[in-house]
Amino acid sequence: MYRGSMPRTKGDHEARRRDVSAAVWQVMATRGFAGLTLRAVAAELGATTGLLTHYFPTKQALVEYALDLLEQRTVSRPRRHTGEGLAAFRDALLDILPLTPEATDSNRIWVSSWDTALSDPALSTDHARKYAKGRDRLIERVAAAQELGELSPGNPARIAAGAQAFVLGLVVQALFDPAVFPPARQVELLDDYLAALTASH
Repeated sequence: MYRGSMPRTKGDHEARRRDVSAAVWQVMATRGFAGLTLRAVAAELGATTGLLTHYFPTKQALVEYALDLLEQRTVSRPRRHTGEGLAAFRDALLDILPLTPEATDSNRIWVSSWDTALSDPALSTDHARKYAKGRDRLIERVAAAQELGELSPGNPARIAAGAQAFVLGLVVQALFDPAVFPPARQVELLDDYLAALTASH
């Protein structure tokens, strides 16, 4: 369906780009980064690899696009907003965990991208930047909880780094052993972690 004022060719191009994005996402969700190839995306799309070279002239271009897509999807995912201070800090940590099918897909793709990123200095630097941005968001929430007297007045950056490390470790365990770490167990472990933080208050 196209708007009357939009040239059909532009509409076709944008619709095709959405289809390509969906195919890239599906391949990553089912095969991980190791399975991300032009051939796999073309098969998912029901197209030729020749058509895809219009979008991705090299494998590196496909990888960079996939990482951008992953970041966009992660950033645009609905976020919890149950309160301020400690509640907001808890929400931010819950938003990272694989508690829904969509969050599980995103986390599986992030973890599967680590090997690719670690073997490429530019991608490795970019991953570090993304995780640093995540810590910055957590630092703000830690500081707000401290202002409200809900957390002890320690170094917010140190508390945020510890919390990020905890949830990323929990992510990996939940992905590898979802029967042992179902969503309810993940939430329980996170609440135990936060209780330990507030107990030192």
